[in-house]
Amino acid sequence: MADRRSPEPLAWLLFSIGGTVAALLVPVLLVLFGIAFPTGLLPAPDHAHLLAVLRHPATKVVLLGLCVALLFHWAHRFRYTLYDGLQLKRFGRPITTFCYGAAALGSIAAAYVLISA
Repeated sequence: MADRRSPEPLAWLLFSIGGTVAALLVPVLLVLFGIAFPTGLLPAPDHAHLLAVLRHPATKVVLLGLCVALLFHWAHRFRYTLYDGLQLKRFGRPITTFCYGAAALGSIAAAYVLISA
């Protein structure tokens, strides 16, 4: 009889990647695009330059990685909030399916938006 391995380590890996990305990259983007550029602390890039940067394939890959990591971080955190916080462990399979399914669908939607842009 073969041992059936749990996908739990993969879920924790995606959670930790998403947490690291959330802690390191998102605050930088928020400071730049939410404070520094609008208030004039830093000169804002012109539209053509920003569009050229956003259309570069490497930027699309980085943005897709950011979206995927953050969505799976959310899924894992929300799953355990429902399990432990609301004591809904008896609905484990539907909760897991919903959380990681939503993260996967969001990742597909992010890929579609980035590829079509």
